[in-house]
Parts: sequence; C-alpha cells; structure tokens
Amino acid sequence: MKNSVLLLSLFLICGAGWSQQSKNKAAIDAKVSELLSKMTLEEKVGQMTQITVTIFEDTKKPGYFDAAKLKQGIQDYHIGSILNVPNPGAPTLKRWQETMTAITNEANKTRLKIPVLYGIDAIHGASYTAGATLFPQQIGLAATFNTALVKRGAEISAYETRASSIPWVFSPDLDFPRNPAWSRMWESFGEDAYLSSKMAVALVDGFEGNDNVGSKYSVASCMKHYIGYGSTTTGKDRTPSIIPERILRQYDLTIYQAAIKAGAKSVMVSSGEINGTPVHASKHLITDILKNELGFQGVVVTDWKDIIYLNTRHKVAETKRDAVRIAVMAGIDMSMVPEEFSFYTDLVDLVKKGEVPISRIDDAVTRILRMKYELNLFQNTVADLKDYPKFGSAEHIQETYNTAAESITLLKNKDAVLPLNKTEKILVTGATANSMKYLNGGWSYNWQGENSDTYAADKSTILEAFQNKLGKENVLYTAGADLEKEDDAEIQKAVDLAKNASKIVLCLGEKNYTETPGDISDIYISKSQIKLALALSKLNKPIILVLNEGRPRLISDFEDKMSAVVQCYLPGNEGGRALIDILYGDVNPSGRLPYNYPRYPNSLEKYNRKYTESISEGEQNNDATYEKSYLPQFEFGTGLSYTTFSYSNLKIDKTEISNTDEINVSVDVINSGKRAGKESVLLYLSDNFASITPEFKSLKRFEKISLEPNETKTVKFTLNQKDLQFVNEDLKWISEKGTFTVQIANQKTDFLLK
Repeated sequence: MKNSVLLLSLFLICGAGWSQQSKNKAAIDAKVSELLSKMTLEEKVGQMTQITVTIFEDTKKPGYFDAAKLKQGIQDYHIGSILNVPNPGAPTLKRWQETMTAITNEANKTRLKIPVLYGIDAIHGASYTAGATLFPQQIGLAATFNTALVKRGAEISAYETRASSIPWVFSPDLDFPRNPAWSRMWESFGEDAYLSSKMAVALVDGFEGNDNVGSKYSVASCMKHYIGYGSTTTGKDRTPSIIPERILRQYDLTIYQAAIKAGAKSVMVSSGEINGTPVHASKHLITDILKNELGFQGVVVTDWKDIIYLNTRHKVAETKRDAVRIAVMAGIDMSMVPEEFSFYTDLVDLVKKGEVPISRIDDAVTRILRMKYELNLFQNTVADLKDYPKFGSAEHIQETYNTAAESITLLKNKDAVLPLNKTEKILVTGATANSMKYLNGGWSYNWQGENSDTYAADKSTILEAFQNKLGKENVLYTAGADLEKEDDAEIQKAVDLAKNASKIVLCLGEKNYTETPGDISDIYISKSQIKLALALSKLNKPIILVLNEGRPRLISDFEDKMSAVVQCYLPGNEGGRALIDILYGDVNPSGRLPYNYPRYPNSLEKYNRKYTESISEGEQNNDATYEKSYLPQFEFGTGLSYTTFSYSNLKIDKTEISNTDEINVSVDVINSGKRAGKESVLLYLSDNFASITPEFKSLKRFEKISLEPNETKTVKFTLNQKDLQFVNEDLKWISEKGTFTVQIANQKTDFLLK
C-alpha cells in the first residue's frame, strides 16, 4: 500500500511538472505570436541579424560605445543580436554590466522594446570575463569520463557568464574529428560518438539548468558546428569534407540528437562543405533533417561571415544577395553577418521582391523570439552583481581543480617512476613549462588565447606549481627549447642542469591556437622539442614527459626513451596545480584518452576501426596479421593509476535475446592495490558479423567509480536495442541476427540476437 501511495504521489508530482511546462510553453507561444503580429518586415529581418560588438565602438575610445553607431544598429537596422567581446578583451564584471546596460537602454527606446540577445564564446568557463573560473577545454572534459563533474562545471560556467550579463554561450562543440591534425580537435570530445553524446548532454543540462534556462543562473546553449565540420579531408580548418550520409547519421548526427533531446536552444552551422555542398546552403541538412526530422525548435545561427562566404569562398552564390537567399531558404534563422548590415538590406529586398517568402521569415523570427522569452530577457537583461557572490570564488576554483585532476591522463609509468619523491632534486624544462597560454589554449580571454599570462597572472604555471610545492631552491629550470625555433645553447643549458637532478620533468606541446591559425602540415611534435628530448635522453636519467597539447602530436621519435608520459591536454587555470599534485601522488590520476594517440602520420586508425584497417602488408591471407599493423602509440581509453584494478565475474542476464529485449550486464571491480583510486569502467560491444562491415568494437556504456584499497564494487549496465543497431544503405537504423560480444577490460562474453 505504501508503495502504491508513493507511486501515485510521484505520478502526481511529475504530472504537475509536465502540466506546468506545457502551460509555460503555451504562454510563451502566445506572447511570441502576439509580438510577431505587431512587427514590420524590417523589424523581423533585424531580429535575424547578428553584429559583432566592436562595430559599435568609439574609434577614439576602444571598448566603449559610439552612441550614434549603437543607435543606428539597434534603431535603424533593428538588430536582434550582438556577439563577441569589446576591445581590448576580457572586461571586468562591472564593464560587462555597463556594456549590457547601454545595449538594453538603446533597445528600450525602440518601438517594440525587444531585447537584444547577446552571445559569447564562453567555451571553458566565462572565458571573456576577467577573474572568471576557467575549466579544462572540452577534450580534457571528455578524458574525465565523469558526466556529473562536467555538468557541474557547466553550471558554474553558466553562473559566471550570467554574472557577466550574457545569456547565450556558443557551446558545446559537438564536432566529430576524424583527423588529428584538425586545429579544433581540442574543442571536441574526441573520436567516440557515444562518449561525445553523453558529454554533450552533461554540458547542455549544466548550462540550461535542466531545462530551467530562464533562471538568472542559466544560459542558452548553442550546439556547434552542425555538421561534419571536424572531418575535413585535408585536416585543415574550414576545408571540404567527403562524408556519406550513412556515416553522418550513424556517428555525427547521434551527438546532436542527444543534445537536442536534452533541450539545447540553438545550433551553429558548420563553416565547411560536405560532398560539394556548403552546409549553410543545404536545405536537406538544415531543414529536412535538423528541423523536420529531428524536430529541432531552436534557433539556427551561422558561424562568422559564413553567408558572405557562400559567395566569396565556396563560390555557390554569384553575389552576396544571392548567398542570403540560398542560406535563408536552406533554413538559417540568424546571420552572424557580423561586420556590416548587408544581410539586413539584402533580405528585406528579397522578401519585398518575392524571392523569399514571409513565412520563412516568420518561422525564423518565431524561433528567435521564443528563445528570448525562454531566457526571460523581456524581464531582465542586466545582471545585479549582488546576485553572484560566488563568481571566481574558492568553491568554483576547487571545482575546476577537481576537473583538471580527473582529466589529466597517465599514459606510461615505467618501473613506477611516478609518483615523485619530494626530497628529489628535479629539473623542470621544456617550451610549455612556464606559461599559462599553454595550459588554457585558445578562446581564453581573447580569440587565440595569447593574453592568458596577463589575465591569469595569479595562477600557477607548471614551473610555478613545482616551486610552490617544493620551494624555488629545490627546482632547477631552464626553457630548454622554443616551440619552433631550435636553440642549441638552450638545449645544452638544460643538459648541464639535468646533471644535477635526479629526475627530469620535460614539458612539451603546442602553442596556443584555434581555427585556421592552428592549421599544421606536420603532426609530429616540433623538431626543436624532439631535439631537446633526445639530448636529455642520452643522460640515462628518468624523464617524465608532460604533454600540454590540444591534439596528439607524434612523439614516436623519442617516446621509448621516456620513463613516464602524462597527457594534460589543455587543463585550464588550475591545470598546473593539479598536474603537480598528480606527479607527487597527492592525487591519484584517473583520466583516460578520448582518442587514439597515433604513432605514425599515415597510421590514423580509430579504436573502433574496421577489421580491414589492420591488414599487415605482405601476409594478407593470414588472419593473425590483421592486428599487427594496428599499433597506436596509446589507444583510446588508455589511462593508468597508482593503484591496480582487477575485473572479474562479467555476467549477462540473457545469452539469447529477441529484437525487443534489453540485456543487463554486471562486472565486479576490485581495487587490488594500496591506494584509493578512481576507475572508468568502459563497456564495449562488438557485432561479430553484419551486412555493413562491423566495427572492431564500440563504446556503449561507461561509469566512473571510486574504490578504496581492497574494496569491490559491482558495476551494472543495461544495453538496449539501439545499442545493437547500425545505419544501413537505406539510411535506416537496423539490427541483424547474430552473435554480439560484450567486453569490459579483460572480460568478454557473448550473446545471440535471434
């Protein structure tokens, strides 16, 4: 009876919640419809126009508005959205408040007083606000395999972005990179679609407050870059992709589906082209699939200048005016123009001449107004700073430290050289050892992130974190190498200093970058750094290689000479402190690689490769050679600990299933070492035979657990029918009869789909 009462109570509570949500949606829809009916064509098209904030600045006083320019944009062109950061970058909370107040005051002078929607690239915290809490970049978030931790970080990022009076963030990045040379790999969640999907949901839920986006502590998220952006054939940014729709649907699209289901309010379109069609020009991808098939009700916004680029770069539109027509008819709702008003003037003219129907305009503006109402912008656009006492607080800093600590990944630890002993004399060297730029990467305080050392001067570089823990007198340091330029004198200085140290911590990696400035033609780590590593290795002293990079740069020339390898990715402002705590054993590492780390530039297989990707040259008729050519430097999911975890007793509740059954899986995990630790339990599934060549294995579930020494936990997963399916040549999700293999660590078992 008690259970019945409890169930009834839960039903009534849930029912009340759903009812309230429906009422809220109906109320917003009514407001949108009423407002839309009052708008002129010019006011509607203005809502679809997004302009960068710097266009409105006073040329004599950068960072401050020219009142006439702002009035022209908001009152004459009726612009609905502004983006980006004022000069010179990263304003204080007070300056953001002043900026947003000026925009709001100008919007309130318009006929309908429609608020301006402000968007920002706050992709790892409120990264364009001085003093904000900066988290690891997305590739590091993926390495945590901890969705709860990632969600909490997004909540903090939302809180601090709203404290900046900004309600809209251009995050999460749901790109699915297929080439490690791509300059935006670190903005993604890596090479696995399932991991990316789970992380996408965590970020969307965190940003939007579990569908409470109107809260003053939540922001609207913007999925990007729809779709196929991370899969260029060249590995260079904004270059063409060739992707069959079957592949898009099986991998890329599933990530967006998960985020849409989580309630993501907007999506940014890819700057690239797929199979010869720019995505901004593709009605099939934007309207037919995204809006109609997936039922996406949010705002579709372009990336920077991408409608204009249909004319100037892609050459599918003979004029900028024609580019506007193509993109809007494809389904674009808002144009990040962003430095002129040509989109506005051209679109007004296109509608007046009947080349774009008013129904398409009304659909776009309805979506934009709906998001503004959902964000409560009509009631509140400027933050009251008293409501945000935790901005940049110790509590928030601790959370980013925790995230960095769980992201950093121990890839190699020969002869248990780690953790280090605090009594040892250490040489810290390498090009990335003493700058915050390399810990934060791009989109940090400004576009390329080159100002991190100024804005994060109170944070610890890797060197400073060593000095803080051991005392400056106990840490030897020299740069040893530049990221690009070879310096034999500096290398010799590092070699000479190393003779006085018992161990060497070698910090190598990449410069700060994003987008096209990060394009490379060689995925090996730079020659200057290789030369330093090889010179130090001749001393026959233990070397701990610390990688600080946004993508895997090849280290096969010297990795075998390293005693330990630690991947930091781009761990954010607390990354240096977290790294040193891991190196000395105050924190037990628990990160895992979210991608295959390649060994050679022409050996870029993913972990879920096809069987034929592993054929060894020569003995191709011998099945045993299929695995011989698959030899990444480190495989997806690699991540060591200072303790040991043992797996046993893998069980499934059914050995034969129908096409409607679920399968319950369990496995025992014991901490068989002497330290407490965290372990990511990864479940892989293999479809052993299929009409579309199956993957070697595919991640289907994961869970991160904590175990004390000698503690055992039973981890349980449930697989459903979707986990058994793939997209066939007819673009349908299907499963086929046959045997499947479940694998968790070294445990395997089979079941049969009848």
